[in-house]
Amino acid sequence: MKPGAIGLSLIKGFDIAEGGGIELISHIITRLLNIPCNVLMGANLAHEIADGKFSETTIGSHDVTQGQILHKLIQSENFRVVVVADVETVELCGALKNIVGVGAGLIDGLQYGDNTKAAVIRLGLMEMVRFIQEFYGGKCQLSTFLESCGVADLVTTCYGGRNRKVAEAFVKTGKKLEELEKELLNGQRLQGPQTAEEVNHMLKSRGLEEKFPLFTAVHRICIGQIPPTAIIDSIRNHPEHISSAIAI
Repeated sequence: MKPGAIGLSLIKGFDIAEGGGIELISHIITRLLNIPCNVLMGANLAHEIADGKFSETTIGSHDVTQGQILHKLIQSENFRVVVVADVETVELCGALKNIVGVGAGLIDGLQYGDNTKAAVIRLGLMEMVRFIQEFYGGKCQLSTFLESCGVADLVTTCYGGRNRKVAEAFVKTGKKLEELEKELLNGQRLQGPQTAEEVNHMLKSRGLEEKFPLFTAVHRICIGQIPPTAIIDSIRNHPEHISSAIAI
């Protein structure tokens, strides 16, 4: 690599670490290429970006100078950029939201409506925050979830993303996810089920599956252990409802 080169990852996913669990793509790039790697994530549906429609995005960068360079290179009139230092949270949001997107698609397929879907989005965001705090707690800033990489990308994924689309068809057709991926995605890959599997491995290793019922249910539905209708139980009996109390 040319001296002074820097990386920028737009990959919304994980790799499976040796021995199980996940490894962040930006960390792999840094390890293999020996360069610093920043990340870009946000509510950025590709066809809308290609059409020049207005969008926001988030760049995560540990280095102020690199962040400024990338901001200047990438920001345009209709593609606005916010740079934050919370790199790991930016990247993790880009992967974890795909699990929630599958959950939203299941709700659409079951025809439960927007109120139920809103509950999945809210509880999914809560589980995203808790997962990152549990496994990357020292580097997590709650304000990052309010950026485009967080709540905005989550909403977009749950209404317009491919994980939602395939999960809805999974319920309505009864076909396998692999079959629907080939039929509906024109060569794109379905990320949610794989991410759910990788995340479940980490949750199981710490005995945390019950504290992440939505993530756990999505994984178990995707591998055929429980029916799609079980997602309702995962949100009906969510710890957020059982343990919450009004602060007076």
